Amino acid sequence: MVRSNRGQPASGAFAAALGGVFLLMLAMKHLPAGTAYVVWTGIGSFGITVLGVMLFNDPVSAPRVLCMTLIVLSVAGLKLIDG
Repeated sequence: MVRSNRGQPASGAFAAALGGVFLLMLAMKHLPAGTAYVVWTGIGSFGITVLGVMLFNDPVSAPRVLCMTLIVLSVAGLKLIDG
């Protein structure tokens, strides 16, 4: 009998998506919805960019690093403003 691992990546992605939505729900208990969503998407954008560089050899350039830095500073600023 041959076993396939085809469902495992999709299952992992689905579990990660559910986990992300759950964490967003928790954040919305302490932050306004708009701020929580911006933080959630900012962290996701930053994280996928870092993974792309580390795992898929995506290019690293000064403009990319600047934009990633602006994302982090924006998320931190919103957190400071909204508590």
